[in-house]
Amino acid sequence: MACRTSNDTLLLKLKEGSAEFELVSSPVSPIATSKSHWFSFPFQADKSHRFFARIGPSLDGGASPALKKVEQYSVQKVTGDGRCMFRALVKGMAMNKGISLSSREERDDADELRMAVKEIICEGDKERSKYEEALVAITVDESLQRYCQRIDRSDFWGGESELLVLSKLCRQPVIVYIPEREHKGGRGTGFIPIAEYGTEFSKAAKKSKPPRKAVRLLYSGKNHYDILV
Repeated sequence: MACRTSNDTLLLKLKEGSAEFELVSSPVSPIATSKSHWFSFPFQADKSHRFFARIGPSLDGGASPALKKVEQYSVQKVTGDGRCMFRALVKGMAMNKGISLSSREERDDADELRMAVKEIICEGDKERSKYEEALVAITVDESLQRYCQRIDRSDFWGGESELLVLSKLCRQPVIVYIPEREHKGGRGTGFIPIAEYGTEFSKAAKKSKPPRKAVRLLYSGKNHYDILV
């Protein structure tokens, strides 16, 4: 019944011409409020981005709820050679253990993570079935065969699908942030969390084993990952 009421209100706003729209790209998760409605558009200009329309009484009035989640960290730069997500994850896990990696060690370990994803997703039906969420994310935009050809390249760009696999494989909680300035209405120098992976590993399984410390990755609009510390 509540859904019907919201639809009736929306139709009335459209009829009166009082509805206001805002397009939001999918890498930034839509944050709905009680006064807003979100609708996914069926078309995509770019298959790597879905678009949503937010309809509300005012697009400019009031601060976005996301801006209330702003956190402050320092940025540790990661080499942008196509491996940046894998490099950032490797570097972050090493830093959590107090280990410093050389550039070569970081590169080699990043490639090992990439190949671990390939082995799970592309080479074993039994293992692949344990990562259904990642498989769905992969096959939304391309065939599994095409994906398995691409991931073999050292400059393969990792993202959500690979984080879904690696957070589980490495039992590592991961939080992805964007710069505050890249969010609508954001002007500060902080960072906003937009996605979490492996949250089940942030809790201690046994009293003798402390919870895993999360690796915080910074995703920028330039398709690059750095680390937040």
